[in-house]
Amino acid sequence: MNKADKQVSSHRRRMVVLLVTAALAPVVASTPATADGGPGPTAPPPPPANPLAWLAFPGGVFSVDAVARTVRYRACDRDTGRVADPGMRVTARSASGRVTVGATTYRYDIPLVGRSTGMLVLFRPHTRPDWQVGEVVTNPLPPTDPVAGQALLPLTGQLRQVVDAATTNPAGVTVRDLSGRYGDQQVSVNGTLRPKAASVIKLWILVELLRRVDCGQASLDEGVLVTRADVVDGTGQLQFEPIPQVASLHKLAEYMIEYSDNTAANMLINYLGGFAPVNALIDSMNQRETVLARKLLDTEAAARGEENYTSPDDVISLLGAVWDAQILTPASRDLMIGFLREQTLNTKIPAALPPGTPVAHKTGDLPDASHDVGYYLVPGAETAVAFLTAGPIATGDEVVRQLARTVYDYVVAGP
Repeated sequence: MNKADKQVSSHRRRMVVLLVTAALAPVVASTPATADGGPGPTAPPPPPANPLAWLAFPGGVFSVDAVARTVRYRACDRDTGRVADPGMRVTARSASGRVTVGATTYRYDIPLVGRSTGMLVLFRPHTRPDWQVGEVVTNPLPPTDPVAGQALLPLTGQLRQVVDAATTNPAGVTVRDLSGRYGDQQVSVNGTLRPKAASVIKLWILVELLRRVDCGQASLDEGVLVTRADVVDGTGQLQFEPIPQVASLHKLAEYMIEYSDNTAANMLINYLGGFAPVNALIDSMNQRETVLARKLLDTEAAARGEENYTSPDDVISLLGAVWDAQILTPASRDLMIGFLREQTLNTKIPAALPPGTPVAHKTGDLPDASHDVGYYLVPGAETAVAFLTAGPIATGDEVVRQLARTVYDYVVAGP
């Protein structure tokens, strides 16, 4: 390394230390002075720490569980799996430590408060340390503007009325402002409700595929042979096309979302290497209520008790990370939202809103589950929503529509 390189490297390290030090420093709220010397306005309380946090950086994540004292590095170059760090130092606001997996050592300092700045340094033999500085993601993320976020809180009461009235269908709903109009506030009612995921699980399959595309490990132009033995019933379009056929990954991904194609979803699960890679994505984002345990329309697996599950909070965690380009590149994010905009099953969210309201969404349907999740895309009122229900599908559909309209009337049509 020449002198100039050493100077640049030294400067970069100093900048990283300054950034992380600033992020971890305690927040001291200043109280504005008043003319009569009385107390000024009360500052909003600092956002709470969350023991589950992950660092978003280009091409990967570094996940921390400060209760179990485990970490996981998952990026384009490798996946450590969930690794124990019994020496993790946990304070009221951060987790830090050092673990070695193989020939690589990972030194980390991760705030346990979302939207903070965290640091990860990779030490590999015979190479310079690899510094990753990025935004920390928690579920939920704290609002960017707590004062503006207060204006969204009354929506919780309105949603609670709908949920409480739905005695036949246990329901959960989580809503996150994406526009900044409500300070990116998140609200929920029964946000950890864990019904069968139905076709909502296809969102995680799509994100894992697009993550590989972003890493240069897959191309959407690749072809996959679909045989008659691969075809399953239920929703979808492939079953009505000539089979066998070679379908591109782009076509399978598009069909999986646009037509909720079960055959396409199962083909992508095969392409990705089974359930494990999708569940690794879920684990790396600390989404503890979600699991992919069987293929779509696999009734034998379902009879054995193997089932896919999720929750409103986990759905919004994924949708928020996609929207913010924390788990996908902007190009892949835009492609995913484009698929969601072309959804052809429109009897829930779109049916509840005024005609022409721009939405991007994904449904989920089983005899005992009815869901619809996605984005309201009204300019200036962009919102991520997750409406999940258990119980009979017919009445569940109506609960979803009521929740969808309640959010629209408050967030979009309201003052």
